[in-house]
Amino acid sequence: MTGSDVKTVVTGLGVAAPNGCGKDAYWAATRKGVSGIGHVTRFDPARYPARLAGEIDDFVAEEHLPGRLLPQTDRMTRIALAGADWALADAGVDPRELPEYGMGVITASSSGGFEFGQRELKALWSKGSRYVSAYQSFAWFYAVNSGQISIRNGMRGPSGVVVSDQAGGLDAIAQARRQIRKGTRLLMAGAVDASICPWGWVAQMTSGRLSTSEDPERAYLPFDPAARGHVPGEGGALLVLEDLRSARARGVDTVYGEIAGYASTMDPRPDSGRPPGLTRAIELALADAGTAPQDIDVVFADAAALPGLDRAEAAAISQVFGPRAVPVAAPKTQTGRLYSGAAPLDVAAAFLAMRDGVIPPAIGVTPDPAYGLDLVVGEERAANIRSALVIARGHGGFNSALVVRAV
Repeated sequence: MTGSDVKTVVTGLGVAAPNGCGKDAYWAATRKGVSGIGHVTRFDPARYPARLAGEIDDFVAEEHLPGRLLPQTDRMTRIALAGADWALADAGVDPRELPEYGMGVITASSSGGFEFGQRELKALWSKGSRYVSAYQSFAWFYAVNSGQISIRNGMRGPSGVVVSDQAGGLDAIAQARRQIRKGTRLLMAGAVDASICPWGWVAQMTSGRLSTSEDPERAYLPFDPAARGHVPGEGGALLVLEDLRSARARGVDTVYGEIAGYASTMDPRPDSGRPPGLTRAIELALADAGTAPQDIDVVFADAAALPGLDRAEAAAISQVFGPRAVPVAAPKTQTGRLYSGAAPLDVAAAFLAMRDGVIPPAIGVTPDPAYGLDLVVGEERAANIRSALVIARGHGGFNSALVVRAV
């Protein structure tokens, strides 16, 4: 069976976030509102106006990966490889037992392996070309996570990478759903980003969207009158996607839910006079899922924390659902924005919220009533969740929306 009658489900979650590595650690912290945001420690940020980040401080690559992989991988890829292992274990999948061309990998990337690239460029400038690692040819590349996960697990089926900044994580999951519908048995999909290094930091600062606050508790404040930009972070989530029939045939223990609907749009030029495309993306995703607005139990917001972008997102949510008509979650206030990894992490949170019947809180935020949102803040909220909408927007006008629901 192929085509739109195939139900694409998620059977495994591999999570790495600043407030917890591993699905269970992340979710326990997120439910309690435990922040992973603090002062940058991976380099000295004193000379930069932005000095806070969501860093992962409990990941030791040597504990998760063989030594031969360490010289050829950036921190981003090391986290991604471990996350893929966790997702496969969570799904009860041993790749050696499945046809290698029946498994694929689709990830998103916002920056690639910046830290690896910076180190090798430094060697080139200071010592000469003989001191540049041969692994520089691919370790910095935005597609490297897909390649390394594929090689490590023998996943030789349809694979790829998408690049659309924060929206890319949802786009990768949607691409994986397309391949499942075409007959591929299993896809690894999602994203991990990690570029907390001077080179990556300067690149992120060019957006003009980074918070310069020195207070970790009040630095990243979406939908708050004091919003001043976002805090960057590292990490993300990788998901195991399967056709529901195939998953049940292999005796899967847990099905988190279905990837039910998706859409993407592009914003027009800022000076065009045309409205942003986010509302249309949400409407198309709901239509793709065959879901009415009143059937969505929670919206996981993009939460840019810049007044203009927050207004546009709040307006889109209110236009589709009505003012304060649906609870809105922004758990990335606990982690920072993880670029391409942020939206898959929100998808993982949405499935865990469905499982446990709770909506995780945004922390540190005092919602501005002018936005007209029912933002969940301070502590988790009990809720019966059957369907959720995840929104992601990328720098440059990318909009993506994904509907997930229980099965």
